[in-house]
Amino acid sequence: MFSSLRIAFLLLVVAGLGTGYLYVKQLQDNLEIARANAAKLEVALQTSEQSLELERSESARLGELNNELSVSLQRAERYGDELRATLQRHNLTHLATQKPGLIQPRMQRNTDELWKDLTDITDPDRNDRVLEPIPD
Repeated sequence: MFSSLRIAFLLLVVAGLGTGYLYVKQLQDNLEIARANAAKLEVALQTSEQSLELERSESARLGELNNELSVSLQRAERYGDELRATLQRHNLTHLATQKPGLIQPRMQRNTDELWKDLTDITDPDRNDRVLEPIPD
């Protein structure tokens, strides 16, 4: 019986060691998985920070462009107001009926230039022509 008890105790010790080994092996596997996940999270964090920095710089750039567009819009509105005032001062209809030979070629030339400019602005294949800026 003493030998059966010894064998049972030995089996119990071996089973305990086997269970301990499996437990430690599982802990090591879990630790390895946690390390891999931590590395992935670090890469994701760096990507997020880079994206945020890019978003901030783009936001600043777009703000500057918006300010420039606002200034250009104000200049264009001022120029439009000046043109309207000029047209109101001159009665072109009366002048055209009185002196058609003087007015008609000028009006036609300016209208043709306007249509050419509009065509150039809206043509997606012609980005090489730069229009003159609106005067201040």
